[in-house]
Amino acid sequence: MSRDLGWLVARPIAHRGLHNEARGIVENSLGAARAAVAKNYAIECDVQLSADGEAMVFHDDALERLTDARGRLDAKTLAELTRLTLRGSSETLPRLSHLLETVAGRAPLVVELKSRFDGDLSLARRIAGLVAGYQGPLVLESFDPDPIAFLRAEGAALGVDHVPLGIVAQARYDAREWPDLPDARRAELAQWLHFSRTRPDFLSFNMADLPHAVAVLFREGLKLPVTVWTVRSAAQAKAAAQWADQIVFEGFTP
Repeated sequence: MSRDLGWLVARPIAHRGLHNEARGIVENSLGAARAAVAKNYAIECDVQLSADGEAMVFHDDALERLTDARGRLDAKTLAELTRLTLRGSSETLPRLSHLLETVAGRAPLVVELKSRFDGDLSLARRIAGLVAGYQGPLVLESFDPDPIAFLRAEGAALGVDHVPLGIVAQARYDAREWPDLPDARRAELAQWLHFSRTRPDFLSFNMADLPHAVAVLFREGLKLPVTVWTVRSAAQAKAAAQWADQIVFEGFTP
């Protein structure tokens, strides 16, 4: 399906929202989303499941870095998680439903599905249920081809066949950085063996790996949008412009 994704690359994308530790605005918080909306940026966020199946906006597997709790997020229930506050703020961990209500179509949303690469599609199903009726600009993406392939195949049945789907990728998937992935899965990611089943509408690629043939082929061969992560300076943004259509940024304001 050909899609017009000009809106996806029309403005810089704030990585985990427009967070600012010095101002008490924590990554992946509703405050970070509001700050991005106020500055006319798009918003990237991370989503994973609580123990009882709620879609929570949070990046890390573990809670220690951003809260006073310990352990994995997916081992805690929604009730337990909503009692926690994000470190350095008075905000609680947001649900994806609350983020959708907060943004309400005022900025494009780039929602990354976190994954353990274990074939579990529960998060994809839950997110599909939440975004099916969302009226604003929104895309879904993941490093893991499985949930993207699932949403591609079952999009009509889930009511999300109108939602663009993307792959987050990099040049290499070595055992040191990806210790839990078997060799066959690392090869699948690096060699794009999943392409026929994921058929991504856009690519989000690692800035550190540019220039790269995959980014060039997406942009120039397939005429599909390419965003790059994570850009942390004006100099990096300038360099990225040669190879990508838009940046996912943090630590400065482009």
